[in-house]
Amino acid sequence: MTTDMPAARPAGESGTAGAQTRLRICPLCEATCGLSLDVDTSDTRTGADSSVRRVRADRDDVFSRGFLCPKGTAIGRLHDDPNRLRKPLIRRNGEHVEATWDEAFEEIDKHLGPILAEHGRDSVAAYLGNPVVHNMSLLIYSRALLKALGTNNVFTASTVDQIPKQLASGLLFGTFTSVPVPDIDRSDLLVILGGNPAVSGGSLWTVPDFPGRLAELKDRGGRCIVIDPRHTRTAELAGEHIAIRPGTDAYLLAAIAGEMLTAGTANPGRLAEHLSGLDELAAELKEFNADTVAAKCGIDAGTIRTLAADLAAADSAAVYGRIGTCTQQFGTLASFLVDVVNILTGNLDRPGGAMFPTPAAFGANTKGASGSGRGVRTGRYSSRVRGAPEVQGELPVACLAEEIETPGDGQIRALITIAGNPAVSTPNSNRLDAALGSLEFMLSFDIYLNETTRHADVILPGMSPLEDSHFDPVFNLFYTRNNARFSPPVFTPSPDSAPEWESLLRVTGILTGQGAHTDCDMLDDLVIGALVGAAIGDEHSRIAGRDFDEITEALGTRRCPERVIDFELR
Repeated sequence: MTTDMPAARPAGESGTAGAQTRLRICPLCEATCGLSLDVDTSDTRTGADSSVRRVRADRDDVFSRGFLCPKGTAIGRLHDDPNRLRKPLIRRNGEHVEATWDEAFEEIDKHLGPILAEHGRDSVAAYLGNPVVHNMSLLIYSRALLKALGTNNVFTASTVDQIPKQLASGLLFGTFTSVPVPDIDRSDLLVILGGNPAVSGGSLWTVPDFPGRLAELKDRGGRCIVIDPRHTRTAELAGEHIAIRPGTDAYLLAAIAGEMLTAGTANPGRLAEHLSGLDELAAELKEFNADTVAAKCGIDAGTIRTLAADLAAADSAAVYGRIGTCTQQFGTLASFLVDVVNILTGNLDRPGGAMFPTPAAFGANTKGASGSGRGVRTGRYSSRVRGAPEVQGELPVACLAEEIETPGDGQIRALITIAGNPAVSTPNSNRLDAALGSLEFMLSFDIYLNETTRHADVILPGMSPLEDSHFDPVFNLFYTRNNARFSPPVFTPSPDSAPEWESLLRVTGILTGQGAHTDCDMLDDLVIGALVGAAIGDEHSRIAGRDFDEITEALGTRRCPERVIDFELR
């Protein structure tokens, strides 16, 4: 995706001693807006610069362009929240009490080791919540922990959100994260199904200031059509809303594609040489048209035909489907058909259509041999109780409760949760809440005592988001405009705190038999060494065949997440 953005300014500070303005990328949602924080640097209580006085939009941010939502304004209250955990908690006699970091890791070592030794790796499960992808440390170093744990019982928030879209993208384009996003800034027609980006800031589509971008689309004569059972805020702003019966998006999309193929208006154009299976698709869609799906979708046939004709005739168009198209019986098929329509209209990977972001770092679609994706594998193993297949190394979180409750070989006896609250955010959460209480041991990485972590035997808190540096390894995969932005810490961390990367590595050391007092620097060197070694050994890498020591020495004295980011950018 091309862009004429100006170069990003360094995220710095201004002002006099005691009061300064500092810039920050907001980590609280997928929009990743730029913030301008007025901070007090003369806190006599702590001797540290730890108070946020005002949060405003960064009007010069190259991506968010001065937009700010209510979530961003709350980041100061999150930093100052007295309920946010600052020290580890250990359960003693049914109550959580503060403990030292060493005591917490010794408690983890005391319990996890024997469970793994007696019952095997699958007896310990892991759950990763949504905040993991908003935090460099959690995202990068949780991978090391999971590798050391070696369990098949990995669950994440993705399976109640976007896995159908990622699976469809993997099967179509070769990697799970090759998700095309609407080029709203140059599109003539945008069709949104099951999404509400005016409220969410986009999802699997990082698009700050969606209302402003939508207004610009309409000002240049473009249209936006929202297809949703509800008249959402996005539908209100778009001005065109088609109400659809819940769960029937796949029928509608199949009919749109079928109408194009029957009418001869399908025109993949330059995409044709990259396609396989088009004749088979046409045969599968033969029975799907406006007349056959109208009653099923609750949309009259004339409206469906007009929608298909408008998409085929537009100079540029993009169809975008989000969570409403995923969380239904035919979620993967609906997600697949979104891109089928973009392909049949020739709007995949073209300006104004649905384009593939090419991030500066961490992009699977920017690595490897050009011309084709690596391909994806699924179903390498299944859940023990209901036999649900693995996708992207995960099992459906809807299976977690039964895997804890059901006796037998492979029963989950311990759980590690990382920045998530599945006791309220997953299907049949009451059942999972009860199951968590039956675990032999539970460890949580979290900054709050909540419905899930109340079951934990040990809670390891992270730092305030403003005490940590920030880069978006995940959301840059879905940016509506390519950019790379980095924020240094706004505040100096409290001396009693510990960064998440260090806590994750200490638990990794426990899982690999090194005990509670492992050498984190040594493990961190192994993390970067594995990344460098893999890149050197990849014939398609930009550093294929280079000297290992040369590469690691070039990274200088940086450590931890910033060293990984530095390497990926280089």
